Amino acid sequence: MIRFGLRLSLAGGREAATRLIIIAAAVTLGVGMLMATVAGMNAVDTQNQRYAWLNTAVAPDTGAGDPLLWSLREDYYHGGSIGRVEVAGLGPGAPVPPGIPRLPAPGEFYVSPALAELLRTAPAAELGDRFPGHEVGVIGRDALPSPDSLLIVIGRTPADLEQLGAKRVTQIMTTDPSDCKGCVVGINRDSMTLVLSVVAVALLFPVLMFIGTATRLAATRREQRFAALRLIGATPRQISLISAVESTLAAAIGTVAGFALFFALRPGIATIPFTRDPFYPADLSLSMADTLVVALGIPAGAVVAAWLALRRVQISPLGVSRRVTPKPPRAWRLIPLAAGLAELTYFIGRRPDTSNQQIVAYLSGFVLILIGLVLAGPWLTMAGARVLAGRASRPATLIAGRRLADDPRAGFRSVSGLIVALFVTSVASGVITTYVANRGEPRTDSVAATSLAKLFYSEEGPAPTADQIPAAELGAIPGVRSVTIVHENPDQDGWPGVITCAELQRLAVFGTCAPGVQVVAVFPDLIGPRAFSLNSSIEWEAAPVAPADVDKQPIASVVVDTTSRSAFERARTVLIKALPQGRFPASVGEWEANSAQLIVQFQQLANVIMLCSLPIAGCSLAVSVASGLSDRKRPFSMLRLTGVQLRTLRRVVALETVVPLLVAAAVAIGMGFLAAHLFLRAQLDYTLLPPSASFYLLVVGGIAVSLAIIASTLPLLRRITGPETARNE
Repeated sequence: MIRFGLRLSLAGGREAATRLIIIAAAVTLGVGMLMATVAGMNAVDTQNQRYAWLNTAVAPDTGAGDPLLWSLREDYYHGGSIGRVEVAGLGPGAPVPPGIPRLPAPGEFYVSPALAELLRTAPAAELGDRFPGHEVGVIGRDALPSPDSLLIVIGRTPADLEQLGAKRVTQIMTTDPSDCKGCVVGINRDSMTLVLSVVAVALLFPVLMFIGTATRLAATRREQRFAALRLIGATPRQISLISAVESTLAAAIGTVAGFALFFALRPGIATIPFTRDPFYPADLSLSMADTLVVALGIPAGAVVAAWLALRRVQISPLGVSRRVTPKPPRAWRLIPLAAGLAELTYFIGRRPDTSNQQIVAYLSGFVLILIGLVLAGPWLTMAGARVLAGRASRPATLIAGRRLADDPRAGFRSVSGLIVALFVTSVASGVITTYVANRGEPRTDSVAATSLAKLFYSEEGPAPTADQIPAAELGAIPGVRSVTIVHENPDQDGWPGVITCAELQRLAVFGTCAPGVQVVAVFPDLIGPRAFSLNSSIEWEAAPVAPADVDKQPIASVVVDTTSRSAFERARTVLIKALPQGRFPASVGEWEANSAQLIVQFQQLANVIMLCSLPIAGCSLAVSVASGLSDRKRPFSMLRLTGVQLRTLRRVVALETVVPLLVAAAVAIGMGFLAAHLFLRAQLDYTLLPPSASFYLLVVGGIAVSLAIIASTLPLLRRITGPETARNE
């Protein structure tokens, strides 16, 4: 039977060859996408492991060997984060960080390749002058999380580092940041794995639907052939084996092509910064277990999809000849959809306490809604078809509505691949748009992005005196608009800083005072949590401090407002050199950039899902329409012989596909926005905001392409519905 199945697959004519090619192409896409996702998860683990050494400050003290003074701080340049490690060995046995042959001596430093290139191209006053000494080497790849990592290891004297409050360590940290308590640098592996798993499901679902649709190509002719085999004595088991041979052959070809596709695209995939940093191509690796799971799992899935698509021939040898109207889908299919919405609604005002509980609560709700959409699709298609048939005023509309109402599962199957893509993208776009609007990175032209603040924290040592602030040097930089010293607020109940209203009025861009008020309490960076709504009309609250006493308070911060990026970076360099203790100066925009950039990466992943799923769904749609035309060419030919015009038949085919397409798109997008709104209310107490125009353009473009695909299949009607078809069939 296996040999017979191979003959039917390889020598079964044009239809068999077309079906084999389409199934193999679908499997190729599935294997390539699954391998990319699995390799992405492995790359996250590999990248995270190379972050480990940066958490050396929390490494356990072994008590063995010479100690090392260690200081790690975050610096910035043009919005990019620079990891600045300063070390001093307290003996010849002090541990050495990975990627460098030895500890740098005072006045020496090692840099990552990306930072070395930046130091060569950036003006020294903006960047290079911040780092004492000279370059003696490049940090090796085994210490760099990403090709774009900006890292520097600077050698200092023990006295310098003791003034900076450096930690004494006896070993370099090697524990994965995901398994480390107190680690501050690294990736949340569980969250990223969850995101990539959702991406994998969202990408694979349309592929599996494509495989099932391709398997059903010319299903009527194949079912008749299989039924004839049953009539001459073939058992259901043998028929299943024959159909499985074709799917297995196509899956084997597709699997090999999928591996080739993955390795061809791996360099491009590695550049996608979905962890905020790109990967090395070699990080996108596959273990032997991963390879076996993909190599065996996808073909097995293809066989199952083929078996499900052709399971009707197992009923009886005459089953395909005694066709009856399938039972209509029941309303119970709406239950999972309603349950998912109810679960998300329940947690409004009852947000779980821990992150794990929140993941379980919200993810299960989203999964229920997604399953509910797939299950409810045929019922919704039937409801839409009945409305269409009930209001029909033309024969084409009546025929299309009746056919859809009789078999809504077949109508929905052709567009089901769009459901996951549209739902996931709608949820992601709604959540991300709202989050960024409330807590995202401020505009680059806002004062939150143009002003630089050096804050002095009591736990980092005593605050500087006024004569230690390089105000004159900062003011001499072209493009510096103002240099402001903010003092500590003695009133513990207000904002931690105070400033006179005369100074605030001179600055003009950091808010105002109420009439009659002379001193106000401010946030040390003059912005604080109001960074995203700040304008000159905001009034700070009055502080119980006399104007003459403001300068007597310890200094809380220095704020430098600039008009250009060059002035901004030059001012930062001056502050770092003059005031090296504590955290480096930065803008509110840079502090918020990490979370904002990560959330934007999730938006990019959602766009990837949409851009990858739409072509696959479009191919599935085209195959489904072509298959339907092939299966109905005899009845359509008979209708043409009875006088039905060709344009009427074209309207029938178009309506049978367009109605499920539009219903599925509207419901998926609507449910996605509703789920996003419920999640935002439950987790963040935000109200959903409309996504950007790019989302709507993407959706409209995808639907337009789908409609174009439908239109491209309509010319087939003239060729396959001629009189010779009715005579020969």
